[in-house]
Amino acid sequence: MPLTQLLILALIQGVTEFLPVSSSGHLILLPSLTGMQDQGQVIDVAVHVGTLFAVILYFRRDVAMAASGALRLLTGRRDTAGAELAFLLLMATIPVILAGLALKLTGLDDALRSVAVIGWAMLGFGLVLWWADTRSPTVRTDTDWNLRDAIIMGLWQAVALIPGTSRSGITITAARRLGYTRQDAAKLAMLMSIPTIIASGTLLGLEVATTADAAAARDGAIAAAFAFVAALGALALMMRLLRSVSFTPYVIYRIILGAVLLWIAYS
Repeated sequence: MPLTQLLILALIQGVTEFLPVSSSGHLILLPSLTGMQDQGQVIDVAVHVGTLFAVILYFRRDVAMAASGALRLLTGRRDTAGAELAFLLLMATIPVILAGLALKLTGLDDALRSVAVIGWAMLGFGLVLWWADTRSPTVRTDTDWNLRDAIIMGLWQAVALIPGTSRSGITITAARRLGYTRQDAAKLAMLMSIPTIIASGTLLGLEVATTADAAAARDGAIAAAFAFVAALGALALMMRLLRSVSFTPYVIYRIILGAVLLWIAYS
C-alpha cells in the first residue's frame, strides 16, 4: 500500500479515535468517497493497536492501577481502588462484546457500513451529545464511578457499533448525562476504550493472522506508528481544551459532515 495512503489512514484513525467524531465512520468513508482501495483488516488492526498504546501511555497511572487490580480480581478480591477500577471496566465492556458478536453472527455489521447510516448516526448522535453536554450538571468526578454507571455507559458504548456513532462520543454523552465533568467524562470514556480496543483488535487479529504476509506486516507496523503519534497528540489536545471548551465544536463538525453525507447518499 502506498505510504501516503498509510499516513492518511493512520492520521484519520489516530486523530478521530478519541475525539467524539467516529473513527470507524471516517475509515469507512475514505475509500467510499475518494476511490482509494479499501485498507483491509490488517491495517484496521494495526491502527487500532497504535491508538491503544497511545491511550495506555497517556493514562499510564490509571492503567497501571487497573492492571495491578486485575491481578487481585483473579484471586476473588475487590478490596483496592485498582481492583474496583478493573472490575468496573470489565463490566462496562461486556455489553459491547455481546452486541459485537451478535452483529458479527447475523452479518448486520456489513449491512451498516453505508454512507447513509454514517450520515444519520453522525448527525443524530452529535445532537444527542450537544443535548447531554449543555443540559446536564457537572458535579461528579471519576472517583464517583460505580457499577450502575459503568453498566449504563457500557450499554451506551454498545450503540457505537453503528458506524458514525463514535465510541468515545457516545460514552462521553452517557457520562455527561450522569453528571460527570467534561474532563472526567472523557477520561472514563478513554479508559473504557482500552478493553474494548483489545477485544475488537484480538477478534480482528485472529481473522487476519493466517492471511497476513511480510508486506502487510510492514504496512501495519508503519500505520501503527503513525496512528500512535496522531492519537497521542489528539488525546492530549482534547483533554487540555476540555478545561475551558465544551463539546460544541465537535458537535458542529458532526452536524456539517452528517448533512453532507446525507446529501451524497440521497442525491
